[in-house]
Amino acid sequence: MHDQHKVKTLGASDFFADGQGARPIPAHTVARGDARAGFAYSGLDEAGKPVDRMPFPLTRAVLLRGQQRFNIFCSPCHDRLGTGRGMIVRRGYKQPTSYHIARLRGAPIGYFVNVMTEGFGVMPSYAPQVPIEDRWAIAAYIRVLQYSQNARLADLPPADRKKVEAGLAQPANPSRPSEVP
Repeated sequence: MHDQHKVKTLGASDFFADGQGARPIPAHTVARGDARAGFAYSGLDEAGKPVDRMPFPLTRAVLLRGQQRFNIFCSPCHDRLGTGRGMIVRRGYKQPTSYHIARLRGAPIGYFVNVMTEGFGVMPSYAPQVPIEDRWAIAAYIRVLQYSQNARLADLPPADRKKVEAGLAQPANPSRPSEVP
Protein backbone atom coordinates (compact mmCIF):
# COMPACT_ATOMS: atom_id res chain seq x y z
CA MET A 1 0.00 0.00 0.00
CA HIS A 2 2.84 2.40 0.72
CA ASP A 3 4.59 1.69 -2.55
CA GLN A 4 2.00 2.92 -5.04
CA HIS A 5 2.34 4.97 -8.15
CA LYS A 6 0.79 8.23 -6.96
CA VAL A 7 1.65 11.86 -6.46
CA LYS A 8 1.92 12.85 -2.82
CA THR A 9 0.34 16.12 -1.72
CA LEU A 10 2.41 19.02 -3.09
CA GLY A 11 5.03 16.51 -4.26
CA ALA A 12 7.04 16.70 -7.47
CA SER A 13 5.78 15.13 -10.67
CA ASP A 14 7.05 14.87 -14.22
CA PHE A 15 3.49 14.89 -15.56
CA PHE A 16 3.30 18.70 -15.72
CA ALA A 17 5.92 20.87 -17.40
CA ASP A 18 6.54 22.89 -14.22
CA GLY A 19 7.45 19.71 -12.27
CA GLN A 20 4.71 20.15 -9.65
CA GLY A 21 2.15 17.52 -8.79
CA ALA A 22 -0.57 20.00 -7.82
CA ARG A 23 -2.04 22.77 -9.92
CA PRO A 24 -2.02 26.37 -8.70
CA ILE A 25 -5.27 27.66 -7.21
CA PRO A 26 -7.19 29.59 -9.87
CA ALA A 27 -7.24 33.36 -9.51
CA HIS A 28 -10.13 34.88 -7.53
CA THR A 29 -10.94 31.57 -5.80
CA VAL A 30 -12.93 32.11 -2.61
CA ALA A 31 -12.61 29.64 0.24
CA ARG A 32 -15.82 28.09 1.56
CA GLY A 33 -16.56 27.23 5.19
CA ASP A 34 -14.48 28.38 8.13
CA ALA A 35 -10.88 29.40 7.79
CA ARG A 36 -9.80 27.07 10.64
CA ALA A 37 -7.58 29.82 11.94
CA GLY A 38 -7.91 32.54 14.53
CA PHE A 39 -9.91 32.71 17.72
CA ALA A 40 -13.28 32.26 15.99
CA TYR A 41 -12.30 28.67 15.15
CA SER A 42 -9.96 27.62 17.95
CA GLY A 43 -11.07 29.79 20.89
CA LEU A 44 -7.42 30.89 21.26
CA ASP A 45 -5.77 34.23 20.54
CA GLU A 46 -2.49 34.74 18.66
CA ALA A 47 -0.52 33.93 21.83
CA GLY A 48 -2.36 30.63 22.30
CA LYS A 49 -4.42 31.85 25.28
CA PRO A 50 -8.21 31.27 25.48
CA VAL A 51 -10.26 34.34 24.56
CA ASP A 52 -12.96 35.80 26.79
CA ARG A 53 -15.27 37.02 24.02
CA MET A 54 -17.54 35.45 21.45
CA PRO A 55 -17.07 36.08 17.70
CA PHE A 56 -20.78 36.92 17.28
CA PRO A 57 -23.51 38.52 19.44
CA LEU A 58 -24.98 36.45 22.25
CA THR A 59 -28.75 36.14 21.85
CA ARG A 60 -31.52 34.03 23.33
CA ALA A 61 -31.56 31.98 20.11
CA VAL A 62 -27.84 31.24 20.48
CA LEU A 63 -28.37 30.07 24.07
CA LEU A 64 -31.32 27.88 23.10
CA ARG A 65 -29.24 26.35 20.29
CA GLY A 66 -26.40 25.82 22.76
CA GLN A 67 -28.75 24.07 25.18
CA GLN A 68 -30.06 21.80 22.42
CA ARG A 69 -26.57 20.90 21.18
CA PHE A 70 -25.25 20.47 24.76
CA ASN A 71 -28.04 18.02 25.55
CA ILE A 72 -27.24 16.03 22.40
CA PHE A 73 -23.44 15.98 22.40
CA CYS A 74 -22.30 16.79 25.95
CA SER A 75 -24.88 15.51 28.43
CA PRO A 76 -24.10 11.80 27.93
CA CYS A 77 -20.83 12.42 29.84
CA HIS A 78 -21.34 15.78 31.56
CA ASP A 79 -25.09 15.32 32.37
CA ARG A 80 -27.67 18.05 31.80
CA LEU A 81 -26.38 20.19 34.70
CA GLY A 82 -22.69 19.88 33.79
CA THR A 83 -21.71 18.03 36.97
CA GLY A 84 -19.83 15.29 35.11
CA ARG A 85 -22.17 12.46 36.15
CA GLY A 86 -23.77 11.59 32.83
CA MET A 87 -25.17 8.22 31.81
CA ILE A 88 -21.94 7.07 30.17
CA VAL A 89 -20.05 7.82 33.38
CA ARG A 90 -22.58 5.74 35.34
CA ARG A 91 -21.77 2.90 32.94
CA GLY A 92 -18.04 2.99 33.75
CA TYR A 93 -16.52 5.70 31.53
CA LYS A 94 -14.07 8.07 33.19
CA GLN A 95 -15.84 10.99 34.89
CA PRO A 96 -15.14 14.43 33.43
CA THR A 97 -14.55 17.41 35.69
CA SER A 98 -17.65 19.29 36.79
CA TYR A 99 -18.16 22.65 35.10
CA HIS A 100 -18.95 24.07 38.53
CA ILE A 101 -15.47 23.92 40.05
CA ALA A 102 -13.77 27.28 40.59
CA ARG A 103 -11.11 26.68 37.89
CA LEU A 104 -13.70 26.16 35.15
CA ARG A 105 -16.05 28.90 36.38
CA GLY A 106 -13.12 31.28 35.97
CA ALA A 107 -11.96 29.90 32.62
CA PRO A 108 -12.46 32.14 29.57
CA ILE A 109 -15.21 31.04 27.19
CA GLY A 110 -12.59 30.29 24.52
CA TYR A 111 -11.24 27.49 26.74
CA PHE A 112 -14.43 25.45 26.28
CA VAL A 113 -14.47 26.04 22.52
CA ASN A 114 -10.84 24.96 22.31
CA VAL A 115 -11.48 21.77 24.28
CA MET A 116 -14.41 20.90 22.00
CA THR A 117 -12.25 21.65 18.94
CA GLU A 118 -9.05 19.87 19.95
CA GLY A 119 -10.18 17.45 22.67
CA PHE A 120 -8.71 17.13 26.15
CA GLY A 121 -7.74 14.06 28.18
CA VAL A 122 -10.05 11.21 27.21
CA MET A 123 -12.47 13.60 25.48
CA PRO A 124 -11.94 13.48 21.71
CA SER A 125 -12.24 16.42 19.36
CA TYR A 126 -15.84 17.21 18.48
CA ALA A 127 -14.85 19.42 15.53
CA PRO A 128 -15.98 16.85 12.95
CA GLN A 129 -19.43 16.45 14.55
CA VAL A 130 -20.20 19.93 15.88
CA PRO A 131 -19.95 23.00 13.60
CA ILE A 132 -17.96 25.90 15.00
CA GLU A 133 -21.01 28.13 15.55
CA ASP A 134 -22.58 25.37 17.63
CA ARG A 135 -19.38 24.97 19.68
CA TRP A 136 -19.57 28.65 20.60
CA ALA A 137 -23.28 28.28 21.40
CA ILE A 138 -22.50 25.28 23.64
CA ALA A 139 -19.76 27.25 25.39
CA ALA A 140 -22.22 30.09 26.04
CA TYR A 141 -24.72 27.59 27.41
CA ILE A 142 -22.04 26.13 29.71
CA ARG A 143 -21.76 29.64 31.17
CA VAL A 144 -25.53 29.60 31.77
CA LEU A 145 -25.23 26.24 33.55
CA GLN A 146 -22.38 27.56 35.69
CA TYR A 147 -24.36 30.64 36.62
CA SER A 148 -27.51 28.63 37.36
CA GLN A 149 -25.68 26.49 39.90
CA ASN A 150 -23.50 29.21 41.42
CA ALA A 151 -25.57 32.40 41.29
CA ARG A 152 -25.66 34.61 44.37
CA LEU A 153 -28.47 36.94 45.34
CA ALA A 154 -25.89 39.69 45.86
CA ASP A 155 -25.00 39.52 42.14
CA LEU A 156 -28.43 40.84 41.12
CA PRO A 157 -29.16 44.52 40.62
CA PRO A 158 -30.94 46.00 43.69
CA ALA A 159 -34.37 46.21 42.00
CA ASP A 160 -34.25 42.56 40.91
CA ARG A 161 -32.89 41.49 44.30
CA LYS A 162 -35.93 43.05 46.01
CA LYS A 163 -38.30 41.15 43.69
CA VAL A 164 -36.59 37.85 44.50
CA GLU A 165 -36.54 38.57 48.22
CA ALA A 166 -40.26 39.44 48.12
CA GLY A 167 -40.95 36.15 46.31
CA LEU A 168 -38.92 34.18 48.85
CA ALA A 169 -40.88 35.69 51.73
CA GLN A 170 -44.19 34.30 50.41
CA PRO A 171 -45.11 30.59 50.71
CA ALA A 172 -44.65 28.49 47.59
CA ASN A 173 -48.39 27.69 47.44
CA PRO A 174 -50.38 30.30 49.41
CA SER A 175 -53.69 28.40 49.02
CA ARG A 176 -52.27 25.39 50.85
CA PRO A 177 -51.19 25.76 54.49
CA SER A 178 -47.67 24.65 55.29
CA GLU A 179 -47.37 21.30 56.95
CA VAL A 180 -45.30 20.95 60.07
CA PRO A 181 -44.06 17.44 60.85
